[in-house]
Amino acid sequence: MFFVDTLEFEGLGNRSYLAGGSRGAVAVDPPRDIDQVIAAAAKRGVRIAYVAETHVHNDYVTGGLELARVTGAAYLVPAGAHVSFARTPVADGDTVTVDDGLVLRAIATPGHTPHHTSYVLEEGGRAAAAFTGGSLLIGTVGRPDLVEPRLTEQLARAQHASAHRLADELDDEVPVLPTHGFGSFCSSSQAEGDATTIGRERGSNDALTRDVDTFVAELLAGLDDVPAYYAHMGPANAAGPAPVDLTPPGRADAGEIASRLAAGEWVVDLRSRTAFAEGHVAGSFNFEGEGKLATYLAWLIPWGRPVTLLAETPERIADAQRELARVGIDRPAAAATGDPAGWIRAGEELASFPRAVFADLADARERGEEVVVLDVRRDSERANGFVAGSVHIPVHELYGRLGEVPSGTVWVHCAGGMRAAIAASLLDAAGRQVVAVDDGFDAATDAGLTVTRA
Repeated sequence: MFFVDTLEFEGLGNRSYLAGGSRGAVAVDPPRDIDQVIAAAAKRGVRIAYVAETHVHNDYVTGGLELARVTGAAYLVPAGAHVSFARTPVADGDTVTVDDGLVLRAIATPGHTPHHTSYVLEEGGRAAAAFTGGSLLIGTVGRPDLVEPRLTEQLARAQHASAHRLADELDDEVPVLPTHGFGSFCSSSQAEGDATTIGRERGSNDALTRDVDTFVAELLAGLDDVPAYYAHMGPANAAGPAPVDLTPPGRADAGEIASRLAAGEWVVDLRSRTAFAEGHVAGSFNFEGEGKLATYLAWLIPWGRPVTLLAETPERIADAQRELARVGIDRPAAAATGDPAGWIRAGEELASFPRAVFADLADARERGEEVVVLDVRRDSERANGFVAGSVHIPVHELYGRLGEVPSGTVWVHCAGGMRAAIAASLLDAAGRQVVAVDDGFDAATDAGLTVTRA
């Protein structure tokens, strides 16, 4: 009998897998913090014989090279991937024996990248699971525009062909186990549900239900923004990432926090947006530890800028440090925990700003108040409807475009509140009067605000 254990990384919207038999196993697309994979193997009582990458990843730093080094496993990397380290190159049709009667077979599935490779786990000669990486996802496919703009349409067509190859070669009951598609920006659209099979995809996935020209046109039209930090992930993975260091950062007192802010470094408060609005260190930014911390912090921060983390507990700092390491923000410059009153120097006061809902915004407009409504959603979201008269700057562009926000009190909103809180903290740090709208966008119409479609 075989097993497949799923390791979920909700912050990045990705999954890794450990699969094997009674003695041997393969780790597929492992995260940077490899201790979780090692612990999963120890719990199963198996040796990690192979580490397999489906592609050189663009959205996170892999732990594959380090996991192979630590465990002595063979490191399987698609032969077409240009990397700077020793590995076992894998070509279409290659097989390795993971355990007795358990074979891993490589299937070339270009599209997400030119060298993308899926792996099929076969038990007794029959396919038991397909690890599809960024190829066939749940209801969609991995986006084809992350490698080179000139290759995007070509790769989109390759995605269509690769999806059909998987569907043609595998039986309906074979589980499809993708790496992307659970909130990852590597997915061309967001999936519904968290499990699927070849048969289910055959009847519902656009790559399998539409002709190639229609599929490619719709895929390319629906591509969304690419997080800025992606530009650093591919090169880091191709060069061979260094081992991760998760030892606790040094403790920062109020004086050090102030001096780091004065030096232009980032001080990031991981507390809830409610707590941050009520009282925070002036100049600090709010990225909730329970939100998409790695995605949005890595997207907004000038790459390489030192970051100091603030949180209520050491555990929250450790969780954030682990998540940030997955996207190449390896070592916080410092950290502080406890009550925010301890993060400011004697004689200073915590900063704050109000929170509101869309009904409050409607009331303010009704009273004739001069307000600036700032929409920080992405272009694709705004196209489906926006508050009439609002200014639009996506949150990932706001740090570099603060000077474009009109004068006056800024009521900032997104689709649910998390990104509005980030934006509000950026504006507050820049000295603007801000109100964070912590509300679902559907409530705008209910509040009587005019919502216009682009």
